Amino acid sequence: MVALQTMKSINKNMGMVQQEISTGKSVANAKDNAAVWAISKVMESDVKGFKGIGDSLALGSSTISVARKASETVTKLLTDIKGKVVAAQEENVDRGKIQTDISVLRDQISTVVGAAQFNGLNMISGTDDLNILSSLDRSGGSVTASSITVGRQDLSTGAGRVGTTSAAALSYGSITAPSATPTPAATGLTTAATGRAAVVTFAAATAAGEQFAMNVNGTLINYTSVGADSATTIRDHFAGALNALGLKGISAGANGTDALDLQNANSFESVKLSLTSSVNASMDITSLNGVTGTADVGVIEQRAETIDFNGSARVLEGDSFRVSLASRSFDYIASKGETMEDVAKGLKLAIDSNLVTGVSTKVTQDATTGAWSLSVDDAVGGRALELSVTQGGEASGGLFGLNNMDVTTNKGANAALSNIETMIGRSIDAAAAFGSAQGRIEIQKEFVSDLSDALKAGIGSMVDADMEETAARLQALQVQQQLGTQALSIANQAPQNILALFR
Repeated sequence: MVALQTMKSINKNMGMVQQEISTGKSVANAKDNAAVWAISKVMESDVKGFKGIGDSLALGSSTISVARKASETVTKLLTDIKGKVVAAQEENVDRGKIQTDISVLRDQISTVVGAAQFNGLNMISGTDDLNILSSLDRSGGSVTASSITVGRQDLSTGAGRVGTTSAAALSYGSITAPSATPTPAATGLTTAATGRAAVVTFAAATAAGEQFAMNVNGTLINYTSVGADSATTIRDHFAGALNALGLKGISAGANGTDALDLQNANSFESVKLSLTSSVNASMDITSLNGVTGTADVGVIEQRAETIDFNGSARVLEGDSFRVSLASRSFDYIASKGETMEDVAKGLKLAIDSNLVTGVSTKVTQDATTGAWSLSVDDAVGGRALELSVTQGGEASGGLFGLNNMDVTTNKGANAALSNIETMIGRSIDAAAAFGSAQGRIEIQKEFVSDLSDALKAGIGSMVDADMEETAARLQALQVQQQLGTQALSIANQAPQNILALFR
């Protein structure tokens, strides 16, 4: 019985060793070690999931790579267009042929944008984000999927669709209807005029040697009375001296018998005006930009009307901004993630691309507050400027305005020079965004690969058999099996010897 039990134990161990050799695992099923087997199966499922994630990241990287290369190509083509636009600034060139070259480059940009798709997904057309599966996060027994979000960078040229939902409740800053009388401190929209003016009055000199001084944009004009000079004499001196300087857009003329009418016809430049006089002499700014009063310092505003945007206002996708001027409307519909800077530049593109007679635009940023403004100059005058905002529109393309770029005229060539910079900036931003996203995806892809290898190693350390140890155990069990067989044979021989004694 002892020999038989020993043989059964040896054979059982022999079976276990042979199973380990045939499967390569020390824990092949739950019966072998339920806890270790359960842990290994969870980890094996994670490894399988990370393999799928690696495939997703590879697909995402390829998709973003196509978008990045397309954005870089668009940037190059826009740079080529800029070269043509710069050439068109010279009047003694064939602008018609330059415009033909620009049209060819513009059509090529549309071709690149349309073809920049991978597996049917185009990242430079539209505004929807792309979520790329990047990880499985296990915490507290639950599993959640993590994604890398890559935003589309629209480089199309479409005009978009204006929304119809009122946006009166939104705060976009100082956007109001033009006021009847402009003032230097006015915010929002201010009414345009053919020229902003200041009225300066002079008192007659009571004696010789009295000093009068006028500073216009840093240019100083002096007058010293010869005797009891009349106000008209003093005024005429300043008018003649100021006109003789030939300052851009600044002119002076008589206003009554003792007043000087100072006009500023500059589109986008204000004029600083300051007055000083001796004790007995007198000169005052009695009217400035239509506002009466008495002062020694003032600013004659630019001719253009200005829309001042609230720098902290949030722009939503589909917000539609419409500028109306001269019975015409110009629209820009904001895309996802845009700011008031984009809105101001988009409205400038919308107005410039229509080449309205006598209308020019300029976008500026306040150096102190950082707020953006759009100035619209109407040289014709007398045409009301209005702005309205609605919601729910379809965003304009990132290269909105490119289709209407026209350099065949001086006005068109000048507008194109500033607008092409905006478009190049957007395409560069798009390429940079795709480059950053692709770099992040590549890093995550490498991490997932390393993580899968680490999990596989961990699983192996728990369930894989040590083949060297198992082989040594097999040899030992084979020897034991032989010895056990011999022992069992001896045990079985003993009764036979006893029976032999009874023969």
